[in-house]
Amino acid sequence: MKKYDRQYINGEWKVGRGTKELSNYNPYNEKLLYSYKPAGVDDINEAYAAAEKAQTEWAKTTPAQKIGMLEKLVSAIADMRDDVYACLMEEGGSVKPKADFEFYTSMDIVKEAMSFPMMMEGKIIPSNIPGKENYIYKIPKGVIGVIAPWNVPLVLAMRSVIPAIATGNAVVLKPATDTPGSAFLIAEFFEKAGFPAGLLNVIAGRGSEIGDAFVSHPTPSLISFTGSTEVGRHIGEIASGWIKDVSLELGGNNAMIVLEDADIERAAAAAAFGAFFNSGQVCMALNRIVVLEKVYDAFMDAFIAATKTLKVGDPSDLETFIGPIINRSQVASVEKLVRETVMAGATVVLKGKTEGNLIYPWIFADVTNDMPAAANEVFGPVCCLIKAKDEQEAIDIANDSEHGLSGSVFTRDLYRGMRVARQIKTGMIHVNDQSINDEPQVMFGGEKASGVGRFNAQWVVNKFTTEQWVSVQTQYRF
Repeated sequence: MKKYDRQYINGEWKVGRGTKELSNYNPYNEKLLYSYKPAGVDDINEAYAAAEKAQTEWAKTTPAQKIGMLEKLVSAIADMRDDVYACLMEEGGSVKPKADFEFYTSMDIVKEAMSFPMMMEGKIIPSNIPGKENYIYKIPKGVIGVIAPWNVPLVLAMRSVIPAIATGNAVVLKPATDTPGSAFLIAEFFEKAGFPAGLLNVIAGRGSEIGDAFVSHPTPSLISFTGSTEVGRHIGEIASGWIKDVSLELGGNNAMIVLEDADIERAAAAAAFGAFFNSGQVCMALNRIVVLEKVYDAFMDAFIAATKTLKVGDPSDLETFIGPIINRSQVASVEKLVRETVMAGATVVLKGKTEGNLIYPWIFADVTNDMPAAANEVFGPVCCLIKAKDEQEAIDIANDSEHGLSGSVFTRDLYRGMRVARQIKTGMIHVNDQSINDEPQVMFGGEKASGVGRFNAQWVVNKFTTEQWVSVQTQYRF
């Protein structure tokens, strides 16, 4: 992959002004990809100043001009396809299907956003005051700060960056330190497409060094964060002190409900994908599978069989489905939850193992919701089977979590599936499909500790804009 050892500020590639050097490693073989000087507080100040200046002019451009630039952006992404795949697979450990998802979804996000400039619609509202005309204008927020995660780094940055730009805002993007290259790829996309300098700025640095300053800076009017619930709470606390708006897409502890009339083989195949895609490092991944007792054993056997077909190994091998965990710290976190769940009394029905940063799938049976791997978001290839005596108990178990991001229901009775789905306190849920779904034209977002705000289509347009009331008094009142 390309070596990204510079920050991207005001259209220029600059050495960061942070303190201790950072290094970027391949999570599969743990080889050093490159080292770089991180961004410091001075870089944040410069990036926000550049964004603020660029946004003033960008907001004046016509919808057609914005759409034209987005069309050039699609071409730039397509031209950099090989760079995208190299970056995702080498710094993020993505297997080919996951890299496919990120590449094609990124282009779809841009294509969907081409409609956003035409969604900046206002209203004319009648007045009870004689001679007064009321106009409501939809306008950009201004500058938006975006903090992206490491697990799906390209898509989860693009889904904030692109709508922000399409609705007339400017952006400062901060990637996770495990996957900085994905964000600098976006900077290259914008540079190649010819966007104005300063409209998108990318700075990579330690959260402990610049995270709070990034959020509390007076320039951004909204912070869009994707990551853990713990960090999201902290960001929300800082932003509220500055009366800033936030969009927070946080953790999940997602459940699939398998009813007694489900197609067991299809449910098991979907569960294997939903639990172990990207090594379980997805906020929408299935942590818990709640199965009615009549089909519990049959489902367990089918789920184990489906999981055993998934190849674990080198992400550059096209047959690999489960690649590496992002780093040793995350490996240790997953292993700790596995040990604690075994100690809590769960039955190991598929025993995994660890080889470097590879973790082979673990499946636990006889699990209760209070066991560690069921009570917490694992973010690794670990899945819990929970038995329910009937439909209502399955619903109660699924809802017994602080999170509410995604979910799934399997049944041959589609109306029943819809009825059950609507009783789950979650932002998204899918009947006869697994929990990992994201389409640029469909609402995305969670409930409870899984976040606030909505992404995609009209929902993200509303989030990244504000309204202004302008009244005109056509005849004097006084």
